Amino acid sequence: MPFADRQEAGRLLAKAIHVSPTEHPIVLALPRGGVVVGAEVARALHAPLDVVLVRKLGAPAQPEFGFGAVGEDGAITVDRPSVRELGLRPDDIDRIAQRELETIEQRAVLYRQGRPLPNLRGRTVIVVDDGIATGNTVRAALQTVREQHPRRIILAVPTASPRAIEELELLVDELIYLEAPEGFRSVGGSYRSFGQTSDEEVIALLREQHRPREREVEIALPEVTLQGTLTMPENAHGIVLFAHGSGSSRFSPRNRFVAGQLQREGLATLLFDLLSPDEERVDLRRMNYRFDIDLLARRLVGATDWLDATGLRQGQRIGYFGSSTGAAAALIAAAMRPSTTGAVVSRGGRPDLAGAALPHVQAPTLLIVGGADTLVIELNETALEQLTCPRRLLLVPDATHLFEERGALEQVAKLAAAWFREHLVGAESAAHP
Repeated sequence: MPFADRQEAGRLLAKAIHVSPTEHPIVLALPRGGVVVGAEVARALHAPLDVVLVRKLGAPAQPEFGFGAVGEDGAITVDRPSVRELGLRPDDIDRIAQRELETIEQRAVLYRQGRPLPNLRGRTVIVVDDGIATGNTVRAALQTVREQHPRRIILAVPTASPRAIEELELLVDELIYLEAPEGFRSVGGSYRSFGQTSDEEVIALLREQHRPREREVEIALPEVTLQGTLTMPENAHGIVLFAHGSGSSRFSPRNRFVAGQLQREGLATLLFDLLSPDEERVDLRRMNYRFDIDLLARRLVGATDWLDATGLRQGQRIGYFGSSTGAAAALIAAAMRPSTTGAVVSRGGRPDLAGAALPHVQAPTLLIVGGADTLVIELNETALEQLTCPRRLLLVPDATHLFEERGALEQVAKLAAAWFREHLVGAESAAHP
């Protein structure tokens, strides 16, 4: 029995896995025991951890006898000799799979705590379990992962049966195992301590991995020093700078809400004040700075250059999220820094105020407007005609300018996350095939 427990097995397994940070590796573990092993692997590789959810398909009269498995995308794998032996028809299999899918959906809510399924396109995915006996559930997990077009798939386990190794190594780019003993009887036989892992332990391990690092920063520009909040998830694959609108600040609850969604997608965020405290005091009386679009754009470009100067960007693509007048500043900044800007999103913005800069924007641009914000819709349509980059205008039905209606801001956050995921993460993956 070579492993004291799952933690030790995970630490030993991590030493056998070799991946480059440029592959943007992510560890997907099979709950529950596999998450304990996967957490150790993720820590050692400095990679994010999540779960790939699979359920065994059990025989109707003998649930403990598994004839296959189903993944969270509905993909079903079966052992055909077992299906014939049990006399199962296709509708029998579908009925059992549907029941298990309902359990998977409940587990997804429980384990991910509202986080979406991570984007795997172009990344190296390391699928981890605490061991493999028959391989049915792992096979379903691999099929689920493959459907998302990863760069490559590594299957890594501390122990497995020789038969499972022989069958599964054909399904992955690399299979890593520490032992495959002849006469393999069970996964638990390879551990001195193999107690059941609880849902609470899985949730705690995932929450620890997904807690982003947040810190207050001072952005030193030639004419002023600005205050900001930089949040860096583990292995962030893009940085989104927020340009708030008229009279707002880095504490804008709407922007912070959207930033939280982006962080859950693995994107870093920088929310910062575009004005100094003295400028803000003057602006409250005269309202002159908030409409100085060129000034706001220069501050945004300055913050972008500051990320480079401090080494915080580390080659990651930049995204801009602008609201109100900040949307115009974001578009001007994108035109000024075309080589580093990967995407722009405007929320209820005034992109028309970017004026002559609009035809020079190269970054894919998404304009989000409330469906009831008729005047701003017209202004956005005018700006859309002047943009020559890949662009879209999307309306949130029945929403007004501030997206205060129930569920409206949630839609904005989802649309923004999808746009940045496609044009920051997707573009970065394409650059490292």
